[in-house]
Amino acid sequence: MSLKGKTLFITGGSRGIGLAIALRAARDGANVTIAAKTAEPHPKLEGTIYTAAAEIEAAGGKCLPLMVDIREEEAVVAAIAKTAETFGGIDILVNNASAISLTNTQMTEMKRFDLMHQINTRGTFMVSKYAIPHLAKAENPHILMLSPPLDMSMRWFTPHLAYSMAKYGMSLCVLGLAGELAPKGIAVNALWPRTTVATAAVKNLLGGDKVVQASRTPDMLGEAAWMVFNKPSREFSGNFLIDDSFMAGEGVTDFTPYRVDPSVPLMPDFFVPADSKPPQGVKGGI
Repeated sequence: MSLKGKTLFITGGSRGIGLAIALRAARDGANVTIAAKTAEPHPKLEGTIYTAAAEIEAAGGKCLPLMVDIREEEAVVAAIAKTAETFGGIDILVNNASAISLTNTQMTEMKRFDLMHQINTRGTFMVSKYAIPHLAKAENPHILMLSPPLDMSMRWFTPHLAYSMAKYGMSLCVLGLAGELAPKGIAVNALWPRTTVATAAVKNLLGGDKVVQASRTPDMLGEAAWMVFNKPSREFSGNFLIDDSFMAGEGVTDFTPYRVDPSVPLMPDFFVPADSKPPQGVKGGI
């Protein structure tokens, strides 16, 4: 199991979960395009496409950092073409870029509604659309969305309807593309964390350092994604995976290394279905 020589195109990969997925692949010697907007340092958000590239190269991979706004069709087309030209193709697409606003309907400005749908749903659809011709030529092609299971429960929509619609739009892309691309042998899956993850978004929007301490690290999603990409694409598609359940099924028995503070109880994330039970008999579980 290795991603050596494979080429990944990752949206929003300058920090957090996207960067963790990139670094795990880089340790195998993979090629990674980081397609994200952050080219200059941000006062509240660590990392740029260039600092991410340096980390990826240091981890053993090759990196093509591209400043891309995935709302812009020409930019997406050019970035995918540049990736294929630079590395000789594309094996894996990770639709990680996402915008979030945890506001109810009355408090959601329409420009924020538009942003979330343009990045989350439309961006996922568009990047996938233009990557498909290249993925179809790959030996074991995968598309992975960082999006939730399609659990149509009112409780996920009531507090933040606009955001939930946009994230579920990403998951609908999984449902449709998994069927559409099956004849081409392209796997399409979704991956979602059972608990909050220690990212800038969690720190800035969900409760600061207190919530971060009750979270798992992005490295857990990086490892889970690596396991997905090593699955045979023609046999493993259309799945909505919860990170710890999937990893436990792959033989992982200790999740302690992924906890920010093992002494603090873990905080459940949004969108995990009520019937999804955490794995039993493992260390560092919820």
